Amino acid sequence: MTEPTRPGSAHTGAQTSGTEMVTALVRLRSVLQEAVLPLELPGVEASRSARAEMVDQLEDYVIPRVVTLDAPLLAVVGGSTGAGKSTLVNSLVGTRVTESGVLRPTTRSPVLVHNPADAHWFGPGRLLPELERVSRPTVDPRALQLVPLDVVPQGLAILDAPDIDSVEESNRHLAAELLAAADLWIFVTSAARYADQVPWDFLRQAAERSAAVAIVLDRTPADAVETVATHLARMLAARGLKDSPLFTVNETTLNEQGLLPPRQVAEIRRWLSQLGADADARAAMVKQTLDGAIRGLARRAHTVADACLEQAEVAERLRVGAEAAYDEEVRRIIDATADGTLLRGEVLVRWQEFVGTGELLRSLEQRVGRLRDRMVNAVKGKPQQAERVSVAVESSLETLILEHAEAAAERAEASWQTLAPGQELLSDVGEDLGRASRGLRRKAERAVREWQQDVLDMVRTEGADKRTTARFLAYGLNGLSVSLMVVVFAQTAGLTGAEVGIAGGGAVLGQKLLEAVFGDQAVRRLSDRARRKLEVRVRALLDDERARYLDLLGSLGLEPGAADRVRAAARKVDDLRFAASDGPATHSH
Repeated sequence: MTEPTRPGSAHTGAQTSGTEMVTALVRLRSVLQEAVLPLELPGVEASRSARAEMVDQLEDYVIPRVVTLDAPLLAVVGGSTGAGKSTLVNSLVGTRVTESGVLRPTTRSPVLVHNPADAHWFGPGRLLPELERVSRPTVDPRALQLVPLDVVPQGLAILDAPDIDSVEESNRHLAAELLAAADLWIFVTSAARYADQVPWDFLRQAAERSAAVAIVLDRTPADAVETVATHLARMLAARGLKDSPLFTVNETTLNEQGLLPPRQVAEIRRWLSQLGADADARAAMVKQTLDGAIRGLARRAHTVADACLEQAEVAERLRVGAEAAYDEEVRRIIDATADGTLLRGEVLVRWQEFVGTGELLRSLEQRVGRLRDRMVNAVKGKPQQAERVSVAVESSLETLILEHAEAAAERAEASWQTLAPGQELLSDVGEDLGRASRGLRRKAERAVREWQQDVLDMVRTEGADKRTTARFLAYGLNGLSVSLMVVVFAQTAGLTGAEVGIAGGGAVLGQKLLEAVFGDQAVRRLSDRARRKLEVRVRALLDDERARYLDLLGSLGLEPGAADRVRAAARKVDDLRFAASDGPATHSH
């Protein structure tokens, strides 16, 4: 049989136990853990699985092994259902330490057999730190049963893993996790199962990362050994595993203890004993597998980074879609509050009732003093009309805000519906984001009333030190306030046709009225301030609506720069690996 190769120092990643490498590997694990992939994109399940596998391998094998290079070589026995793994392990150590399953799938803990002198290497926090240590058989698959036996050579440990093709998903996952923690993979297959796809997927992974592998062709009829072994050897060679030892075990009757006859496992036992006795061979095998695992992790990390970048790009498209929808509707509201749109309908009617448009327009031709007297009399007599204007303004503003908030929600939803991840998010959120929020009407009412109070306070403050207008302000504060609102609503002169003469004239009248009291510069200042305050409140309302979309994206946990951090961590690991092996200063991606 072919003996295991001993790779030269250029390929072993010597000195990878340095503090720098440990730090770099811990950093790689950290950025991989943070690299969440929440959006349902094509191929994302494969990327999620790869990320989880890499984190597990770093935690279960790579980081503990780099820290403890002198720990015993771990040989994990894995294979297909019914291949005879447990029987092989029991036969190799000469006693029943692990039970083969009569019923499939078998749920039990993995069993690790080691020399008593090596017990300290396998305590909690060491290899496979997530598995609880137990000393007796258990059905808990997250427990590791430790069996100390003198027959196992010091420096070597054998672990019996669950079936890699178990119908039980947890068994398959644990088997893959254990194989990823192996220094040596002992694959057990049979004459009937050796060509199955699942084992070859594992073997391909082993070849890709240069892991040490040995193959046991078990339960093979004597007359088929040569044919099957020859075919299997060709398959191994074609897949980059021609140097892997290949052992055969004939189909035979088990003894009363359920063990294979000693002669059937003598060759495998001798090979393992030689490996146990040769510290240099064990160290070379550990370094070969460890370096291959580190190289594979650094390479595969870039595929996770690619997935992170794709997630970030799609999330950004979703964000931009929602932002654009609400920005557009905010702009439309702001335009509508300045172009005369609001000086129509009920607001116009109430404003005309309040100011008596025709009479006061004619009064504009009079000198300012007479105008002021007329205003005092007009406003003093019409407090109820001023209140009606205010109510009409409030109602119109609320309606305007609600209509555009509905439009923004519809536009944002439509933009998300164009992307499958957006559809997924919308279906899972638990509310209809295509409509304005239920509480918006109440918030809009409050915001408009608060803005009207802002205007009232501004007018009161502006007139506080104007003794000549004190009597006017005492009787006409509300009237001046609604006049300022009317001026704000016509700032960009968007009125056309007959409305210019009616609503437009009314706006001009409101401005002249204010100028008569405060002066033209003060009126410009007041109208600008009132307009800015209105914009602030409108934007705040729609920002709250927009936040339903943005908060949903934020809840995904996507971090800016995640892809770059994964790549940087992978390159650092690669740099240290090449430096340790005196390899060329190039990257794996």
